Amino acid sequence: MQKTLVTTGLVGLSLWAGLAQAQTVLTASSWVPPTHGLSVSQKEWCDTLASKTSNRVRCNILPRAVTPPPGTFDAVKNGLVDISFTVHGYTPGRFVLTQMAELPFLGDKAEPISVAFNRVASKHPEFTAEHQGVKVLSYFTHGPGIVFNTKRPITRVEDLAGLKFRVGGGMVNEISKQLDMNVTLKPAPESYELLSSGVMDGTLFPAESTDSFKIDKIIKHATQFPGGLYNTSFVFMMNPAKYNALSADDKKVVDELSGEYAARLFGKAWDRVDAAALANMQKNGVKVIQADSSLVSGVTIRVNKLERDWAAAAGAKGLKNASSVLADFRAEIAKLQKQ
Repeated sequence: MQKTLVTTGLVGLSLWAGLAQAQTVLTASSWVPPTHGLSVSQKEWCDTLASKTSNRVRCNILPRAVTPPPGTFDAVKNGLVDISFTVHGYTPGRFVLTQMAELPFLGDKAEPISVAFNRVASKHPEFTAEHQGVKVLSYFTHGPGIVFNTKRPITRVEDLAGLKFRVGGGMVNEISKQLDMNVTLKPAPESYELLSSGVMDGTLFPAESTDSFKIDKIIKHATQFPGGLYNTSFVFMMNPAKYNALSADDKKVVDELSGEYAARLFGKAWDRVDAAALANMQKNGVKVIQADSSLVSGVTIRVNKLERDWAAAAGAKGLKNASSVLADFRAEIAKLQKQ
């Protein structure tokens, strides 16, 4: 009897040990606050992954980022963390093809732009090739970019001159150059200090970021453009060794939650918080201006060359018929915005 109990106990311990070993814990990092839409979306993705794998795969969301924002791609690549997201423009010159999703006047909502971005990029392996060293889970964007500042209304292109703006890098930097703006490349989390101290006069952001980075009471003026003055491309990514170590069933779940699913998840979150931030601007007395046809025309004349420049640079990196790819992207956004 005692032998039977001992044997049963050993079997139980063995089963418990097997179950413990079968669980995979993914470390997840975010460089924005836990309440930010990006952090919330990543947590929702992790919770869904745990649920669909019966907790065989779950995330350990770290209390703080393991690196400043520009180091996030390499942190995932090198296995410092397993899951995270980054802004492509935070590492200037590293990503060219993804700047397609940062051009002016793309669309009025993050969700359709994100889904279109993911659909088009996923058709062309050259986009994946730019992300060598990580497993791309999804591409997405934030909402339409707005010009914010603490000094004066922006109603003409000429009004931009003489003000100092923080931008995140990538295509928005090229747009700024064409508009003769005085810009400094800094990550978004530094915006409060830069604006509150007067080091910078303004920033280019989606509406959401005025709340997330606590500048909602500092900003005095905002100029919105139809389709956004710019956008910002992101990648949601995973360490490839961690992915490859998963079972076939668990890889299948990760794949199901990648691509368009994740693009919609992040895009919807941006749209929700953009709407809330716009309402908050009204409450705080921010003077919001809708760019008129004269301002839009003035910007368009100056930035038109950027599409041609992007197509040439993308072609040089191996993307065939880059102009057609961009046309497909815009058409996909238009189709999705009608749904």
